[in-house]
Amino acid sequence: MGLGTKNRQNQTADLCKEHLRGSFASQGALVEDFILEIEGSGKSRDILQWGQFTNMDRNPAAMLSRIDEKFNRWLNGDI
Repeated sequence: MGLGTKNRQNQTADLCKEHLRGSFASQGALVEDFILEIEGSGKSRDILQWGQFTNMDRNPAAMLSRIDEKFNRWLNGDI
């Protein structure tokens, strides 16, 4: 895996987490729980899990929309 790919994966993870923390700031603890559920923690932490929200077009708006949908389903217990 090239350095460019790792940077892109880190950028995707950072963008997703920043979006969640900003859009759902009033639910801070729940957002952090959701982030932990997506990527894990410690040795099992895997930022590649944020890739499930991307598509071939790498459209950030569509990615963030999918994250919002998944978070709302998670809040409602639909996942």
